Amino acid sequence: MIDRLTLFADVILPVPIHRSFTYRIPFELNNDIQVGCRVIVPFGKSKMQTAIVLNIHQNIPLTYQSKYIEAILDHTPIVTDKQLQFWHWISRYYMSPIGDVMNAALPSHLKLASETKFEIHPDFDEKNSQLDDREAEIVDYLEHKEVCDLKEITDLLALKTIQPIIKKLIEKRVLISREEIKRRYSPKTVLCYKLVPQFQIEHNLNVFIEELELSKKNSKQVDAIMAFLKHKLDNEEYLPIQKSYLVSKEVSSSALITLEKKGVIEAERYQIDRINNEKKQSNSFKALSNPQTKALTELNESMESNNVTLLHGVTGSGKTEIYVQIIQDHLDQGHQVLFLLPEIALTTQLIQRLSAYFGEKIGVYHSKFNQNERVEIWNKVLTNDPNEFRIILGARSSIFLPYQSLGLIIVDEEHEGSFKQYDPSPRYNARDASIVLAHMHQAKVILGTATPSMESYYNAKQGKFGLVELNERYKGLKLPEVMFSDLKRERRLKNMNSHFSNFLLEEMDQVLKKGEQVILFQNRRGYTPLWSCEICNWTPKCNNCDVSLTYHKHANHLKCHYCGFTANPVGSCPSCGSTRLNMIGFGTEKIEDELSLIFQDKIIKRLDLDTTRAKNAYEEILNDFDNGFIDILIGTQMVTKGLDFDNVYLVGILDADMLLNRPDFRAYERSYQLMSQVSGRAGRLGKQGRVIIQTGDPDHWVIQLVAEHNYQKFYENEIIERKNFNYPPFYKVISLMVKHKNINLVELASKELATNLKEIFKERVIGPEFPIIQKIKNYYLKEIKLKIERTAPEKKVKEKLNERLELFYQQVEFKSVKVVIDVDPL
Repeated sequence: MIDRLTLFADVILPVPIHRSFTYRIPFELNNDIQVGCRVIVPFGKSKMQTAIVLNIHQNIPLTYQSKYIEAILDHTPIVTDKQLQFWHWISRYYMSPIGDVMNAALPSHLKLASETKFEIHPDFDEKNSQLDDREAEIVDYLEHKEVCDLKEITDLLALKTIQPIIKKLIEKRVLISREEIKRRYSPKTVLCYKLVPQFQIEHNLNVFIEELELSKKNSKQVDAIMAFLKHKLDNEEYLPIQKSYLVSKEVSSSALITLEKKGVIEAERYQIDRINNEKKQSNSFKALSNPQTKALTELNESMESNNVTLLHGVTGSGKTEIYVQIIQDHLDQGHQVLFLLPEIALTTQLIQRLSAYFGEKIGVYHSKFNQNERVEIWNKVLTNDPNEFRIILGARSSIFLPYQSLGLIIVDEEHEGSFKQYDPSPRYNARDASIVLAHMHQAKVILGTATPSMESYYNAKQGKFGLVELNERYKGLKLPEVMFSDLKRERRLKNMNSHFSNFLLEEMDQVLKKGEQVILFQNRRGYTPLWSCEICNWTPKCNNCDVSLTYHKHANHLKCHYCGFTANPVGSCPSCGSTRLNMIGFGTEKIEDELSLIFQDKIIKRLDLDTTRAKNAYEEILNDFDNGFIDILIGTQMVTKGLDFDNVYLVGILDADMLLNRPDFRAYERSYQLMSQVSGRAGRLGKQGRVIIQTGDPDHWVIQLVAEHNYQKFYENEIIERKNFNYPPFYKVISLMVKHKNINLVELASKELATNLKEIFKERVIGPEFPIIQKIKNYYLKEIKLKIERTAPEKKVKEKLNERLELFYQQVEFKSVKVVIDVDPL
């Protein structure tokens, strides 16, 4: 009998440790426990943790005494076998603790907190119990409160030590003590009203209305009753009506309360979904152009022979309409579809476009949803309803949802760095991880972009991925005309108005006079990135990081964009006392401020991290721009990512040199991608757009290729450099960042670790070196990089690396040093 077997469970705990833990399963739980369920286990001296069951077996742990599982939280698994397999791959490949993967994957409200609670024992007989005054006071309190914790009883009795009293009450079977698990997920409810059955009878209701009409004071109650009658006519029966709906129809809240007191209506709370699924399916598929039809045919053929296909289509070529056709094919086969997006901003437009085709089959999952909403989406995906949530639109975290029948993953704008998780661990790349996830589900992957990453295009050229190219815009529309504003020449001729060339301002003026819109791109937020004293060159620095503070005019403070530290602006230099402080450089906030003086009658808005912190801020700004309520939209790289606006005919890139001159081997690739993508926002409906790039070096080869819209030539040039200097896609890079608050210890530890690594990896080890920013959040940093050939056995490389890290941590003086591992850093 299984219920008498001595069973053990290996579980994953949400702690940063690279292993599972084994617990004893109580006999009474033997028949209930399942792999993938949540269980409550003791961890440490007094804590209770939520764990996921990984394995059930009869093997007794040899190195420690296993504790008992306290409780099972789920009747059925909430994590699938494929998810557990995927979590382990993420952990191994990105060298991340499995507990960190669990933390990243599960919504917070599926991980529970513990707290000791007391309540009256169900067998307590007050008549036959002998209680002293203090014991009786506790019981009296609990009869009204039902449940309380230890602190509440302490405060009630005003005693420091109450444990003996509690112990006696438990022994007398007056109280029951239990480790109550607080279920932090609570379903969303709304207050509804409905007519009681007696007044749903027409005669009774008419009599009541006649009585009300005898007094003018009851007019609001009559209006409320009429709202119920109208709702009945619309729905052919009496249904509960949300209070918010009644109030929106100008029904008085006081009238509702009065009617409830009179027994005419009754209030009741109903559970509703937090996810708004009011999406109407109405439009038929759009007719594809000849180039789109050709690309769709090639894509279908490629997917038959390739698990991954790269769809390289120029901006405005209509890739989304091709996706729609492919998605429908997979829905017809009963598959779930994951549509990965790099930025939350993109979900707003894409939802509107796809909802017309797929209605309630669409679900959305990203970080702006609160934890209750995330739990509801998780449960809907897990139940695998054939009519709901078949398509998930989501940012990178959506790869962790519990898919049951995943058939297709589309990674839109696959080149985007936003697919990479930087902090905290696991530092995964959702694009790369989605390919592994698809393989586990035997699903297909489409990588779509106008500017492929070097790795993806290389894989396609080598035949590892399929490749489909779409080189024409929809309906034959021309790609935008790209022009240059030579900043060196403009400054010499004194043709600059602050940070804008006269050429750019004149073009903006002409476009705005025609009622058309403008996008300006500056990949730096805030007002000005640097203050500097003319006399001594002092600049305000962050107290915690080795960076200068950025001035934000709207908030009137200096802010660090790494740790969030803020300081008040200064009127004079604290170093030399001079009041000659210059503002150097410019961010999106300063552009907005200065343009408001130049174009005083135009509506100007920003799209950056500062203006989109609120849950619906993206949607509101983009909808306003799409509806023509904004004339000029200024943005960071958020405006480069696949947004589609019909009335934009001019794009200005204000500082191309800042992009090109970054000390990073990917600088040219990112510069080409950002400039090409933001250029692609211009002229998407019936008219060729125009792009003006402000640069001090208009002859730079990258800028020239942006103007020619020649990705192929860019790839050919850049791939040679990558090969010559041993960078991806020819080599894999693993970064090890050594961190500590003591700079001397960081120096010593990084040298020791690099020396140990060079014994194994030889010349593949680079560093240790200080990164550009040497201190962040009071931690000094030194970086070591491993460049490993693609042909090297990955498993063996990481085993050797882990061995060296274990040896490093065995040295007592380095116990407090932290080494952050980032596999495939961007």
